[in-house]
Amino acid sequence: MTGTDETISWEDFEKVLICAGTVLRVEDFPEARKPAWRLWVDFGPHGIKKTSAQIKALYQPDDLVGKQIVGVINFPPRQVGKFQSEFLLTGFASADGVVITTVERPVANGARLV
Repeated sequence: MTGTDETISWEDFEKVLICAGTVLRVEDFPEARKPAWRLWVDFGPHGIKKTSAQIKALYQPDDLVGKQIVGVINFPPRQVGKFQSEFLLTGFASADGVVITTVERPVANGARLV
């Protein structure tokens, strides 16, 4: 196996903190190299975290505010221009753009993927 086909251990998976959170605020990010939004998301006991997301092709701010999304919240912060991204918004690439990962029904903010 090579690359993404490599098997990982359960312990490796447990290290990745994948949680649900509710989008509170969305702002334009005109300084980004590719069209992007800045999002602020409530992850409950993990706090409010922000990220930069290249999802403008499929989503407007009104589509996102109030939506529960799925994010990886224990990566180190990443500087994107003058903005510090604090989590990774998960999604799937499609021909039309990135389709964000959401939950099928409401869960507590900060609920962990199991």
